[in-house]
Amino acid sequence: MAIHTIRRGDTLSALAQKYGTSVSALAKTNNIKNPDLIITGRKLTIPDGFDRPGQRPATAPPGMPGSSSRPGSSTQSPTQAGPVTGPSAPAGNGKGVTMDQLRKIMPNLSQAKAEQYLPHINNAMAEAGITTKNQKAAFLSQLAHESGQLRYMEEIASGSAYEGRRDLGNTQPGDGTRFKGRGPIQLTGRSNYRAAGQALGIDLENNPKRAADPDVGFRTAAWFWKSRGLNSLAESGNFREVTRRINGGYNGLADRQQYYNRALSVL
Repeated sequence: MAIHTIRRGDTLSALAQKYGTSVSALAKTNNIKNPDLIITGRKLTIPDGFDRPGQRPATAPPGMPGSSSRPGSSTQSPTQAGPVTGPSAPAGNGKGVTMDQLRKIMPNLSQAKAEQYLPHINNAMAEAGITTKNQKAAFLSQLAHESGQLRYMEEIASGSAYEGRRDLGNTQPGDGTRFKGRGPIQLTGRSNYRAAGQALGIDLENNPKRAADPDVGFRTAAWFWKSRGLNSLAESGNFREVTRRINGGYNGLADRQQYYNRALSVL
């Protein structure tokens, strides 16, 4: 069992990625109530089976390669995300977005968060085939609006408003809260968690909180983007329809448009 002393700039998401575990596992092992609040100097216990950075437990099932629609906890252990389909190192092949570009598009995004999220963003764009300026601008601007410039990976509201929403597959008591919006493009509702999980090889239906972890959340965003055919709409410049398919309407269209115009200029 490894021990990690928290340093300035550390986040649970970054540490989970470093040690090949999950945010939920780290939080549970160390009795952390708020994963966004960790204290410099505190010693973290890395869960059994994750003794070295990048090591997965021998019993972990292999991942399968492979969001979101608006309109109680599991007793199963989290399933690790599968590998990203596509280039093995998209962040370095010149087809993604650079750190400088990302922070110009999302000026309130901190350097630490940008460093943490950039590989996941570029992997997601590679997985979804997002390669042109128009496609990248549309994708990044929607992420910026939906997540408050990547500040929120989970919906602030409780999710109780989705209770009983059969159109979202919420048919069991507690489904509204259990399957609230998570990820940079918010995955919402039991049906969407099931569909995204099946596509990515992750049991999100029984482990819904995994959708808020960056290694999964950006992939669900890529899955949603690709499954809804948004690249062709983005390439044609039909940003309004891209917004409608993500939001189910046009909420926040003006804000999304501002990010989009900025992204086009930066890219």
